[in-house]
Amino acid sequence: MPMLNVLTQAPKIVRHTVVQGEYEVSRDPHLVLTTVLGSCIACCLFDPAARIGGMNHFLLAVPPHSSHGLGGDAQRYGLYAMEVLINEMLNQGALRATMRAHLYGGANMHEGMRAIGTENAEFAEEFLRADNIRLVRSDTGGVHARRLDLQPATGRVRCQSVQGDFPAARPVRTPVLSGEVEFF
Repeated sequence: MPMLNVLTQAPKIVRHTVVQGEYEVSRDPHLVLTTVLGSCIACCLFDPAARIGGMNHFLLAVPPHSSHGLGGDAQRYGLYAMEVLINEMLNQGALRATMRAHLYGGANMHEGMRAIGTENAEFAEEFLRADNIRLVRSDTGGVHARRLDLQPATGRVRCQSVQGDFPAARPVRTPVLSGEVEFF
């Protein structure tokens, strides 16, 4: 009797980009959550007992003191993003006591400007401390962006620095015009 060759195909990995103001929680072993961060923060949570994980991505730590509540921009703020990520983890069976956190991003990419990245990272660390969620890894600060991948079902994370190795800008030649020219 001839042997049959059975080809097995590996399951396809599905990538979902988590952009500013979004979060996602999953147990899907074929899902990879990905994002790119500058001064923004991504918190990755994983519960090894429940085999579930998630990621958020927020732009600023807290709304300005002058605003009343979060309003329609709630997703931009860490205050909202951390709450919804943790609540969704709990809703899907994770326990606060067994959750582990990683923080990424928080770069201060523009010299001489407010250190928004540092503020974001400090906010996220304090939020996790106040919520009794253990921070096991933090890759924040610096001046370079980061690309982040999380496999939520396993808690595996890959973080790569995005260096400023773009080609140098070339000067643009401006034709000489006769008459008056106003530059603005």
